[in-house]
Amino acid sequence: MVWQYLLIFGAALLAGGLNGIAGGGSFILFPVLMFVGIPPIAANATNSIALLPGTLASAGAYRREFEKDKRSLIQMCVLGAIGGLIGAVLLLKTPPEVFLRILPYLLLTATLAFAFSKKITAWVEQQQTKFARLKQLRSLLIKILQLIVAVYGGFFGGGMGILFLATFALMGMTNINRMNGYKTMLTSCINAVTVIPFVMAGVILWQQAVVAAIASVIGGYVSAHYAQKLAPIVVRRFVISIGSAMTLYFFIRDWLA
Repeated sequence: MVWQYLLIFGAALLAGGLNGIAGGGSFILFPVLMFVGIPPIAANATNSIALLPGTLASAGAYRREFEKDKRSLIQMCVLGAIGGLIGAVLLLKTPPEVFLRILPYLLLTATLAFAFSKKITAWVEQQQTKFARLKQLRSLLIKILQLIVAVYGGFFGGGMGILFLATFALMGMTNINRMNGYKTMLTSCINAVTVIPFVMAGVILWQQAVVAAIASVIGGYVSAHYAQKLAPIVVRRFVISIGSAMTLYFFIRDWLA
């Protein structure tokens, strides 16, 4: 129906805008896809593909940051692709009723990660001196953490970028532009590689995905123009409010089922 596509377009427009400013676009688009009647796993897969063009566009804006340490970025992308594939396969192997049961907890994790992202990053930075004494152990731990985040990203994806920022801080990164550049590239790689199992399983609804993709690109472009005119705290509070509302809704839905 036309109203469904209009609703998806509007949600993706807002989601693309949020991702261009502060992240959290999945909190908007994913619930709307389910609201219009798309099954949860198909909605999750369609959401990941639909927001991919926006993250690729954002990654392109940070291309200068990638020149500083290509080897490290390639290693992270390979690790992210492996984790993303594992997560996507796990999603496809998960029965829809089980996914619905764990969905509130995934949304809660994503919301908390977004809400406390600054504190998480600050805490990780404080631990750098401790891990500096055990350099090899720190390197292994970071790779394990990034693989776990990548698996989570392939399985669900909400809040994935925030969790990656925390691992970058643990690596010792301090330049926020570089961190955001790596984040967008990693999330793009993970969302791109999940296309393979999702297409093979036939769970992507391409008409809805194309509509949402176009809207997310427009939203991301517009947000890039007006981002500096908005107070970041206002955007963050809006995303946290949406995430909290969606988490509460799916918890209540699960309890009443």
